[in-house]
Amino acid sequence: MKGAALFHPKAKAWVKGRIGLLPQLERSIGKDDRVIWMHVASLGEFEQGRPLLEKIKRTYPTYRILLTFFSPSGYEVRKNYSGADWVFYLPMDGPKNAKRFLDIVHPSLVIFVKYEFWYFYLKKINYRKIPLLLVSALFREEMSFFKWHGSISRKMLSRFDHLFVQNEASLALIEKIGLGHLASISGDTRFDRVLELSSQRLPIASIDQFKGDAPLLVAGSTWPGDEKVIATALLDKRLATLKVVIAPHEINSTRLKELQSLFPTAQLLSSIENNPTSTIVIIDSIGLLSSAYQYATFALIGGGFKEPGIHNTLEAAVYGVPVFFGPNYKKFAEAIDLVNTGGAYPLDDSTNASGQLANQLHFFLTNNNKREESGLAAHHYVQSKKGASEIILKYIQTKQLLT
Repeated sequence: MKGAALFHPKAKAWVKGRIGLLPQLERSIGKDDRVIWMHVASLGEFEQGRPLLEKIKRTYPTYRILLTFFSPSGYEVRKNYSGADWVFYLPMDGPKNAKRFLDIVHPSLVIFVKYEFWYFYLKKINYRKIPLLLVSALFREEMSFFKWHGSISRKMLSRFDHLFVQNEASLALIEKIGLGHLASISGDTRFDRVLELSSQRLPIASIDQFKGDAPLLVAGSTWPGDEKVIATALLDKRLATLKVVIAPHEINSTRLKELQSLFPTAQLLSSIENNPTSTIVIIDSIGLLSSAYQYATFALIGGGFKEPGIHNTLEAAVYGVPVFFGPNYKKFAEAIDLVNTGGAYPLDDSTNASGQLANQLHFFLTNNNKREESGLAAHHYVQSKKGASEIILKYIQTKQLLT
């Protein structure tokens, strides 16, 4: 990672953020502090763990919250998060670091979110008999835990006191390797988070005014592959009344220039004018996307073409709108469920993706009842999955993990 830091800004931030980290922790956390430690990989996992963290904070106000991140993309955005008493990077895994970290933090409860597995941290937490939970875990058969060579991975899983998994398929895999006694289905805490976000949504007057009475496609967390599909679809004259808001996954000068080149008539949200001929707006600041979806007639979720995978479909689905995304979605259980319930529509990884998108948008624009049915299916799906945070909190209370 240190070598990569010479060439990659994120790697540089990852290394720089860990310089002098343990002494910083030692100066911050007192020996008499009662600490609950939650660790997340990045921003998505933070949003996943957040509703549980905030419930715990309200229920156990005498405890202080330590939140750690592995990734700079999560830490840099949430380093000032007011729901935690301290926000830090996680020091590198290793026997000495893990021992010193736990000596400093002395947590009463440890919660890891979804995919985080660090061998020495888990080993030493287990040896110290500190309650250790994994929440919103999602397992797939191709993971190392379920392979002949996965003994170390299975050992890490066995260190947890309880594994809260998202679905039946994950539980079945855990049972298959003899750890079913440690696991139960709680669901995914992200559903609780998106429902909270929708109830706390902020009005965005400029988007509301831009939309007017026109149908609006909100494209969230987009990458170049998504944007090219949208640009080609908009050439279809049947979509002449459609307006578009695009929120790129990365907001920097290079990406904004790329977008303005692809969409020459687009306005930036920060400098938007009341221009009746403008049909495209680019969101050029972070933190607005989840609220922007409230104005959507349709949503397109980025990351599903040549990128690693789609981003958060639930932030859009909660508002009861049909959702579109590229073909790289099959590692995401909620996306599969949305497709199966009729609330989402995957596009092909081919030159036909733009035509598919144009045809589907035109169909919904001319069949309002079908659009409403699809949107309701998306909304009802999200509503049906709420409650995971409460299940985990009740476990903590029943087992008296914090007494």
